[in-house]
Amino acid sequence: MIRAFDILLSVVGLIVGLPLFVVLLIVGWFDTGSPIFRQERVGRYRRSFVLVKFRTMKPGTASRATHLTSASAITPFGRFLRHSKLDELPQLWNVLKGEMSLVGPRPCLPSQEELIDAREARGVFVLRPGVTGLAQVQGVDMSDPERLAELDQHMVEGLTLRAYFRYLFLTATGKGAGDRVRPSS
Repeated sequence: MIRAFDILLSVVGLIVGLPLFVVLLIVGWFDTGSPIFRQERVGRYRRSFVLVKFRTMKPGTASRATHLTSASAITPFGRFLRHSKLDELPQLWNVLKGEMSLVGPRPCLPSQEELIDAREARGVFVLRPGVTGLAQVQGVDMSDPERLAELDQHMVEGLTLRAYFRYLFLTATGKGAGDRVRPSS
């Protein structure tokens, strides 16, 4: 049932959001010259996939966990995208393709071995990774792998349709935050 809502909501989001996508692409083009960001992530059953987002960091920024990246790498427009969570909109395509869900554990990088091991031990990889989830609405990011895996496990064990819509509502109304970045040096 959740997959049906993923498909329905991502199709509606892509269609209704098309004018906004175009505006963000144009502004992003002027901001970085490359508005779309693609990155390999770890998905369901530990299969890799390519996540798409609007670019928020300067081109050439090292591909690593956000909490290990300096805030100086984020462009002014990127700060707006991150704060408004609009950088996540292209992930609706990942949801439609079945690589992600709207709700699930945030997909990590293949290099985040500590988090991957913690999630594997807790059975988290049975779910598709999500655009948002329990950890995000509670403000826990990938800088605390054990706590994140614990919350992901709790979400896996209790993900009902009601919880699914609750996480979406909390995210849409501004609850939680994105991954932290290191302060600028």
